[in-house]
Amino acid sequence: MSTAMNFSNKSFTPRPPDKGAFPLDHFGECSAFKERFMECLRHSGYESAACRQSAKAYLECRMDRRVTQLMANEPLEKLGFKDLINEKSEEKPEK
Repeated sequence: MSTAMNFSNKSFTPRPPDKGAFPLDHFGECSAFKERFMECLRHSGYESAACRQSAKAYLECRMDRRVTQLMANEPLEKLGFKDLINEKSEEKPEK
């Protein structure tokens, strides 16, 4: 009687995470936005809440680069920037 286990019956297919990982920006298309975000973090003592505008701009840059597929287009509300979108619309004067 064999006590060896056979693991070949089950197959595991890895898949990338839904959010939190995306391709590297090999061509530096959004490096200026990344640098502004990193500079903001350094000045704020690495308090990310103080740099949400910079983070939003960086993610928008990545989503706008559809040719190089840096990031899938995603509504900013789903990424946690709903309050920043509402602030922007409130600042515009209505005619």
